[in-house]
Amino acid sequence: MPEIKRHIWLCADDYGISESVNAAIRDLIVHRRINATSVMTPAPHFDRAEVASLKMLNADVRRAAIGLHLTLTGPFKPLSADFAPLREGAFLPLKETMRAAFRKQFQHQALMIEIASQLRAFVTAFGRPPDFIDGHQHVHLLPQVRDAVLAVVTEVAPHAWVRQCGSAAPLSRRLFDRKGLYIGWLSRALRRRARELGVRTNPAFAGTYDFTSGADYAELFPKFLDGLPDGGLIMCHPGKVDDELTRLDTLTTLREREYAYFNGEEFPRVLAAKGVALA
Repeated sequence: MPEIKRHIWLCADDYGISESVNAAIRDLIVHRRINATSVMTPAPHFDRAEVASLKMLNADVRRAAIGLHLTLTGPFKPLSADFAPLREGAFLPLKETMRAAFRKQFQHQALMIEIASQLRAFVTAFGRPPDFIDGHQHVHLLPQVRDAVLAVVTEVAPHAWVRQCGSAAPLSRRLFDRKGLYIGWLSRALRRRARELGVRTNPAFAGTYDFTSGADYAELFPKFLDGLPDGGLIMCHPGKVDDELTRLDTLTTLREREYAYFNGEEFPRVLAAKGVALA
């Protein structure tokens, strides 16, 4: 049997976005195919029943870390009363959210209140702070937002770690991953400020790819493991498609490909061949 050289986090984002996504994530946790998920507290299927079903999986033995998936983009709506800017009561689309952050158009106190509101919703639902915090569409890395996130974490959830998205993949591969390069660049400022505040971050990150119809996840996943150190994190988005998911997100059928891959027999063989186990 190959020696286990590294333990990693394999985190399914977007718990709460739809019933079918939630069910797929729980199924993978039960079968020990993933070991973390992050929860969208403003999402329509973050409710008592869905939370109870997720909590139950850690009742007898801890199967997964559970984090907060900070959500600041449309079509989702804020939990706080005075967040701005909005469009028809919902957060702005991603590109406009990015533009507002780089132009420093968010009011710091309003950001702090919304982040704290989402965090309090998590604590109320789970009875404890999250194990970690990350961001839907990586919003937690943006200027203004990252400072507010880290400030709230130090006050409300000092033992939580925050996802940074700097890659440890070989440079030759990173150069062809524009999304990964961009969020890696954004992560530099987050890591620097986190060190100053004593907030923990993951040592490295992987899992980005172009969400195009031709993406072959079975071919992509083994490459995510290359260079990933012990304690590194791979982001994933497994799920099943339903009407609610289609209404809320453009990432649909690729979720089913990821789900099928993690449920298949090739996935554990790849981990074993590379000396990797889930943390």
